[in-house]
Amino acid sequence: MLDWLFQTFRDNPVIPIFLTLGLGFWLGALKWKAFSLGPVTATLLVGVIIGQIGIPMSEQVKSLAFMLFLFSIGYSIGPQFFRSLKGDGLKQIAFALVEASVCVITVVLIAKVMGYNPGIAVGLFAGSQTVSATIGVGADTIRSMSLDPDVQKSIIDYIPATYAVCYVFGTIGSAWIIANLGPILLGGLKKVREETARLEEELDSGDFRPDPGQFVANRPISFRAYRAESPFFDKPRTVRDIEHHVLHNHEHRYFVERLRINGEIMDADPDLRVRRGDTIVLSGRREAILADASWVGPEVTDHELLTFSTENLPVCVSKAGAAGVSIGELRRKPYMHGVMINKVLRNEIPLAIRRGLKLEKGDVVHLIGLPEDVAAAVPEIGYSDRDSYETDMVFVGLGIAIGCLIGAIVIQFGGIPVTLSTSGGAILAGLIMSWARSRRPSCGHIPRQVLWFMDNAGLNIFIAVVGLAAGPSFIEGLREIGFEMLFVGVLATSIPLIISIFIAAKIFRFPAAIALGCVAGSRNAVAALGAIQDSVDSTIPALSYTVTYAVGSVVLIFAGLIIPLVC
Repeated sequence: MLDWLFQTFRDNPVIPIFLTLGLGFWLGALKWKAFSLGPVTATLLVGVIIGQIGIPMSEQVKSLAFMLFLFSIGYSIGPQFFRSLKGDGLKQIAFALVEASVCVITVVLIAKVMGYNPGIAVGLFAGSQTVSATIGVGADTIRSMSLDPDVQKSIIDYIPATYAVCYVFGTIGSAWIIANLGPILLGGLKKVREETARLEEELDSGDFRPDPGQFVANRPISFRAYRAESPFFDKPRTVRDIEHHVLHNHEHRYFVERLRINGEIMDADPDLRVRRGDTIVLSGRREAILADASWVGPEVTDHELLTFSTENLPVCVSKAGAAGVSIGELRRKPYMHGVMINKVLRNEIPLAIRRGLKLEKGDVVHLIGLPEDVAAAVPEIGYSDRDSYETDMVFVGLGIAIGCLIGAIVIQFGGIPVTLSTSGGAILAGLIMSWARSRRPSCGHIPRQVLWFMDNAGLNIFIAVVGLAAGPSFIEGLREIGFEMLFVGVLATSIPLIISIFIAAKIFRFPAAIALGCVAGSRNAVAALGAIQDSVDSTIPALSYTVTYAVGSVVLIFAGLIIPLVC
């Protein structure tokens, strides 16, 4: 029975690929306290175990999955990447390039001292810096080198073994060093928290009213009904009068959305008059309404009045009039009447909604309000990123094809072949086409769910094939590199992070929370962001994480082209 199963796997490689993928995601999701392997490392290990039976793998399957992954990475970060090339982002870009250089130089020096071959160097870099994509890019570079095929295969087989040994500390150690050791290196946690609190106050200043968004950015907007019984309604008041009174006399801002006057339900009109005993529906952030709206009168239950359509619409910022505008300034725009900001995402990372937070092209702002009010605001901000099941496959197919074609071009410089490789071409295509969509929203739509699949399935199918193909030689490679690689991996992870923390604070002079966010973003240390925010008790680090993450995603992947050539 077992022989039949193994032979079936060998005859039908698609079965072990999907088996590895499923078991890898299951194992990667398991947690012990705060530790988990994650899907990438777990998929690699499962692939190695199943691959011990000797399953032939197709290079085409591996390349196809990897191209989908790289294109999705470029597409996800395109607007932020190009926006960061000018203005305030330049300083953070410069830091991201410096940190990437420190990471590369550290790994190269360690590899030289230890006498490692290019395969071990690539695996060390990919694992210690947690840049899984470098496995593919580095292997492609090694294949392009003039080496004996057997030697070439032997070198490439070292990559997954070294990666697996170094990745665990690369993930856990990065989060601990940045979030726990980082504040100590910058003067102590208490000092960092005090500085961060002052920075938060600066972001909250400059508006004429405290902003309810400072509570929790992603809490829902509330619609609640109140009977008008306060002395304010001793004489009839228009809807305009009520909202003017709220704006200038109360701590929070909210709007009148619907009314029941003399038993009749009406939509809010600025000149509609409200008298004692009438019922009005107020919209605003839940905490604002609960804390402040009782001045109108008692809250009432009126299911009929509260049964109406509202819209929660994600809008991608692309208009010049919205990009660069703070949340406080945006809220004062005439077209924002009746529209509330529920949350702001930058590179899929939620940002705290503070008055001083400046929107950037590519940010996704979730607007809530009556459909007609939201519809009036959308064209002033950008374009609606409404959920859709359709993917522009013309855009995806031609984009990847053209990118890979450009990457395949080889230019000779003094007899040295220089090329982006198809890997570099795919990520470049994603960057450019994502930017093009931000300029012309009618083309190139890729639903977030599809993008998630391209990213996660693409990378992990690639990793599954790598593990399955390397299975027979993995254990031998692990035995040869020795357990000293654990210690070497710790050094390769820790040294660049500690140096980068000092560079961010002392040379670039970023505030501590911003410095830590920059270090995490430039290293693509996803697990570190949450840990930093918990450590400094603030969401401020997310502001600097996004730009540096966009730059680091590209630069660290391209580092896979460099390391095999210099080691």
